[in-house]
Amino acid sequence: MLTVDFVAPGWEPVRDALVANLESGQDRGAGVSVMHRGRLVVDLMGGHRDRNGEVPYGPDALQVVFSTTKGITALAVAMCVERGLLDYDAAVAGYWPEFAAHGKGGITVAQLLGHRAGLYTVDGPMTLEEALDWDTVTSRLAATAPLFEPGSTHGYHALTYGWLAGELVRRVSGMSIGEFVQRYISGPLGVEFWIGLPAEHDHRVAHLMAHPIPSFPPEIAKFMLDHGGPGSLGEKALSLNGAFGPGAFNKPEVRAAQIPGANGIGNARALATIYAATIGEVDGVRLISEETRSLAAASVTPAGEEDVILGHPTVFGKGYMLDSTRNNYGGPDGFGHDGAGGSVACAVPSRQLAISYVMNTMLTSYDGDPRRGAYINAAVRCSESA
Repeated sequence: MLTVDFVAPGWEPVRDALVANLESGQDRGAGVSVMHRGRLVVDLMGGHRDRNGEVPYGPDALQVVFSTTKGITALAVAMCVERGLLDYDAAVAGYWPEFAAHGKGGITVAQLLGHRAGLYTVDGPMTLEEALDWDTVTSRLAATAPLFEPGSTHGYHALTYGWLAGELVRRVSGMSIGEFVQRYISGPLGVEFWIGLPAEHDHRVAHLMAHPIPSFPPEIAKFMLDHGGPGSLGEKALSLNGAFGPGAFNKPEVRAAQIPGANGIGNARALATIYAATIGEVDGVRLISEETRSLAAASVTPAGEEDVILGHPTVFGKGYMLDSTRNNYGGPDGFGHDGAGGSVACAVPSRQLAISYVMNTMLTSYDGDPRRGAYINAAVRCSESA
């Protein structure tokens, strides 16, 4: 059942959690990796990566991780801040003059990254073809008036976050977000993670599937429909006004495009390694300093503030999601990002711990995906006695 099975002594409970989920069918194909004190202590893959259960989810498998991508994009921005190319407190328009249209001139980089810009979708309809063209999306965003008063609240920019943050990286570094990630993140660490997958690797990508939507109590079902159903703000944010429909991320042209809020592709080992290199050294490589990491992971969300898109409180740093009652990232100082259907990557600096889980079978849940919670909790328990 496991095609990759490396577990350092004392970390077996993480393996047990994955085996249990594979045996129960909650996971059909998945990978889990854990780094502790800069060292790989768990590296697991198992199940299958195709719809028919014929192709093993093995060491060559790659996975779309949806919004878990946002954490890597946040890291790219943080690296630009550390290099003096960006300032979290500066106005976005200072780097991207066209962005100032329709009263957006005062929006800061921190507000943009904290989902406080009011740009959770574009003005008007958009086709998939248009959404796969970088200049089309960024110009439409620059020309869109805020959909709520910037800075007054926050609302999850489910897709637009990536183009907004990625355009800042492009403006100040002279390279696309995908190029930046390869040159300064994946390359130095020797890991496989892309935003914009090269065609020669597309055949390795696990096919995305979904578990049947479970039955929820009526009040929860209504809440989920109101915030994610047809015509809702969530539906507009998650589909970019209909551009991304069901099955879109199984299309090669979508995987090849640069959608830095949603279409990062890699494996669990890559994500855990990247996060480990934000809180310490991995084989001599550290991606950002402790000072920059602290800035990036500092909350920009007032305590208890409700996310106007998701309908419940969420807590954001400068692009990262932070540990909270709804998002378990391993401890009070935990930061990271999770993705639609279950994936997650996060780090807990106080524990010198980085954890990642990727999967090909998406689960609809209300209180957080129980699979990722099991892996994170098991890793935290193991770290306490390591």
